[in-house]
This record gives sequence, C-alpha cells and structure tokens, in this order.
Amino acid sequence: MVKKSLQLLKSEIAKFRDLIYSRIYIIPKKERNVVNQFHKLYFDSHRFGKTWGNTFWLGTITKKCPLDLWIYQEIIFKIKPDVIIECGTLKGGSALFLASMCDLVKNGKVITIDTKDTESLPQHKRIKYLIGSSTSKEIIEKIKSLIGKNDKVMVTLDSNHTKQHVLNELRIYDKFVTKGNYLIVEDTQLNGHPVMPNYGPGPMEAVKEFLKGNKDFVVDKTKEKFYMTFNPNGYLKKIK
Repeated sequence: MVKKSLQLLKSEIAKFRDLIYSRIYIIPKKERNVVNQFHKLYFDSHRFGKTWGNTFWLGTITKKCPLDLWIYQEIIFKIKPDVIIECGTLKGGSALFLASMCDLVKNGKVITIDTKDTESLPQHKRIKYLIGSSTSKEIIEKIKSLIGKNDKVMVTLDSNHTKQHVLNELRIYDKFVTKGNYLIVEDTQLNGHPVMPNYGPGPMEAVKEFLKGNKDFVVDKTKEKFYMTFNPNGYLKKIK
C-alpha cells in the first residue's frame, strides 16, 4: 500500500515537473516566435498611446524601450564613459536619461545632435545640445573640440533611419568610440527585424554592411539578454 502510494506520488511529481518545464522552457525557434510576436505587439501599441510612445524619464518623453535603457545603465556603470555622443535628440528624454546615469556614476557628459532646434528641451549641466546634421563637417569638428585626448567615448545612433544615413554615421562615429566601449545602432528592429516589414533598408542593413569592412567591432549579443530589444545586433563593442 505504501509502495503504491509512493509510486503514485512520484508520478504526480513528474507530471507537475513536466508541466512547469513546458511553460518555462521553449525550443529556440518557438521562443523566437513568441518574442517576435510580443515585440510586434509592444511596438505597434504606441499608436494607441501605450508602450514606448508613452514612456517618460523625469517627465520628458523618451520614446525608448525600457529594457534597452536598463542595458545602457549597465554599460555606463561598468565603463563610466567620459563622453556619450547621441545622434538624434528629439524631445531630449534619452539625453536626460543618459545624463542622469552619468550623475549616478559621477562621471561623463552627453553631446546630443539633431537637425531641429526643439523648444523646451530638458536642461542639465551634463548635456550639450548641437543643432545640425550628425554627418556634417561643422558638427563633426564641433564634437572633436568637445572631446579630450584621453576621454572614453560611447556613441548611440538614433537619427535618420535610412540605410545610407546610418552607414554614413557608422563610418564617421566609429573613430570616436574608444576601445572597450560601445557604438549602439538603435532601431535595427525595422524592416522586418521583426517590425515594419515594408520600411525598406535601414539600420540593420547598415550594420551588416559596416561590419563587412570593419573588424574593430563585434556584435555583443549579451546586451540582448532581456529577449526583446529595439536594437537587435545593434550593440557594437569596439575590440581593437
């Protein structure tokens, strides 16, 4: 009787274990499908006033995926860059976030660039706003004047998302990034990776072409540990 009860108990435990495992662990292909479906839901929901289209940092619209912002925080804490260059200011929310992280680690400043001079941008002692094209000679020379000889530099690209523009930025700003730091290409999710399949060649395609001719950078997949990122294959670490 006792033996039979133990066998029954073991059987029930095995069923429970299999049930739990089946809910937690999914084969890679199915896992990617689940992530992609959630990614599309999350991205498209901004049209209804939700998710990234309704995300604020200290009261300023930010329009970022919080999972990526957490990764930025981890990078800043570990590397403590002296300069963070941001191409694409928009409302200034991400610049303010980056400056806030610099405050927390007590190091760094943010140089953020946009073609539009937007009113009421957040003011912070660590933020320097530049107006102009991120690829113009004037802006590049201005950035050079703001960076010290021994400064550690990190770059994020979030301006015009066409392939050619992003590729031009990559070929300019790769020289600013210091060894061990990051050149982050944002919104590589576009053009079906996995959202907006009809967007046309964009950041992802620019990254692929850039890496064909540049061996100084590698894709750091560890920065995609939260499953969903707006920057798949976009965390480029400088190794040389």
